[in-house]
Amino acid sequence: MAASYDYEDAPFRHDEETGPLGYDPNFVPDSVKSFVTHLYRHIREKNVYEIHQMYETSFQTLSDHLFKDTPWPSVDAVANYVDNDHVFCLLYREMWFRHLYARLSPTLKQRIDSWDNYCSLFQVVLHGVVNMQLPNQWLWDMVDEFVYQFQSFCQYRAKMKNKTEQEIALLRQFDQAWNVYGVLNFLQALVEKSSIIQILEHEKEVWLVCCDVIGSHIATIYHYGFANLMLRRYVDAIREFNKILLYIYKTKQYHQKSSQYEQILKKNEQMYALLASCLSLCPQVKLVDETVNAQLREKYGEKMARMQRYDDEAFSLYDELFSYACPKFITPSAPSFEEPLVNYNQDAYRLQLKLFLYELANYMEVDEPTLRTILMTYKHKTHAVDSKGKIISNADVDFYIDEDMIHVVDTKPVKRYGDYFLRQIVKLEGVINDMDRIKLE
Repeated sequence: MAASYDYEDAPFRHDEETGPLGYDPNFVPDSVKSFVTHLYRHIREKNVYEIHQMYETSFQTLSDHLFKDTPWPSVDAVANYVDNDHVFCLLYREMWFRHLYARLSPTLKQRIDSWDNYCSLFQVVLHGVVNMQLPNQWLWDMVDEFVYQFQSFCQYRAKMKNKTEQEIALLRQFDQAWNVYGVLNFLQALVEKSSIIQILEHEKEVWLVCCDVIGSHIATIYHYGFANLMLRRYVDAIREFNKILLYIYKTKQYHQKSSQYEQILKKNEQMYALLASCLSLCPQVKLVDETVNAQLREKYGEKMARMQRYDDEAFSLYDELFSYACPKFITPSAPSFEEPLVNYNQDAYRLQLKLFLYELANYMEVDEPTLRTILMTYKHKTHAVDSKGKIISNADVDFYIDEDMIHVVDTKPVKRYGDYFLRQIVKLEGVINDMDRIKLE
């Protein structure tokens, strides 16, 4: 069983050596001593279940109770309790920096130190003899945090205008820290080491591989769907967003105690915004499950109606939803210290927004020949070749043009009785769970 901890021994000491915030990096509460000792033992014993319980539950609980506004004790302070084990200390520092990024604002030196720790940790994983087994959740979080810290560093470095001379000197001195080529080399090496490409080649569905870790599952479909949106493959984007949003709707109640729950909800809202944009650009309601469509109409029904008018207001709404739901774009190149220092952290975002809105701007005011071309282009893009080589239409509305007249073919939607029953089953499960949480007096 995972160890229990006493939360009364908070890491605050009221002497003059603790600093203005009362944080002493060398003070280790008894609960933290117990935590690192048990975690170290479980890692040595390859007890993946207990490792997962301590990592997913105990670490978060201790963070909430003892280190809500401060870092964890330093690695030097806890090293003696884990036999100064090199690999464990690297893992502890990885969690230490992740907690720092989540709860506080890291300094430039701490960002650089985190990069050095990742380099040492990945070198051990890729080239050392590692006699341990970590939960998939921890492995995913490690790589996900690595990419996040790279993005965060690029954004930080791009805000050059208000940098101090000391910060500029550090950026010059440690110019290889979070270098884009180093980051990509590590990621490529991890891809090869994991054999993930070969695994995916044997799986018909990408998300079957990712389902074990909900964060990986959602992030994969989110970025894949967004890529399809930017490539104007709206039908593919709609299918993927519908699939993952339905999955979240049915399973999010089981992840309420997870450390990823807030991130799940955030990505859920972002994907509804992207789905609203896709459906406004390419009306394919028949591809959307009734449950997802009901949620979508509740969140963005009014905005979607205005977005389909292609006027100035629609243009601003597309801008708003894109800005809210898009990934954080970066400019990975280092600044030129010889030129006047300016902020360029928004350059990549503005470029992607411009590319997204370029086609919309052309739709706002068009003459008759251009409108005819747009309609024929729409008809062409909503037809595809299926697996049997047959040309099929993906459009909700079919039409044809006869001289100056547009003839719309009326189609009756197919009722989905199975979806209705599934939706009622999910509602019933929610009611049962709410009843189970009620304590009878």
